[in-house]
Amino acid sequence: MSEAARTYQHFREIFGGEPRGRPGRARVRTREVEGSEPFTPGRDPKPLGAAIDALTAQLGWTGALSQQELLSAWPEIAGEDIARHSEPIAIEGGVLQVRCESTAWATQLRMMREELIRAILERHPRAGVDTIRFQGPDAPTWKRGPRSVPGRGPRDTYG
Repeated sequence: MSEAARTYQHFREIFGGEPRGRPGRARVRTREVEGSEPFTPGRDPKPLGAAIDALTAQLGWTGALSQQELLSAWPEIAGEDIARHSEPIAIEGGVLQVRCESTAWATQLRMMREELIRAILERHPRAGVDTIRFQGPDAPTWKRGPRSVPGRGPRDTYG
């Protein structure tokens, strides 16, 4: 028997099918099958995206990843013009915090709150955003730092 024929028979024995060649003498499988075998149902490779989705769901990262997607997709949700004048900072306790360029922009966005929440819930429902808090720009404070004084502070020097 040629080497090609022996290889062919060997593969037929391993992967299924009756061995051909010596009729009357059936080969007995000596190894016990435990676990899964190749070429059985359910052994096909899965797409990488499906594997990553299953892993993130198993580890409980779905909400956190959806929140980060929301923060990075702010220009698409709010629009380019609004995104130039505002920046999402964080999501804590179901509240999306957005820092605005000015108090006028913060006021304008407060009036658009419902529309923005609707857009967020359509695109990122797993982010867990219930409401949005718009902040104006950070103002300087005299409570800490080199210009702080004990007592009434700067109020006693005006007028």
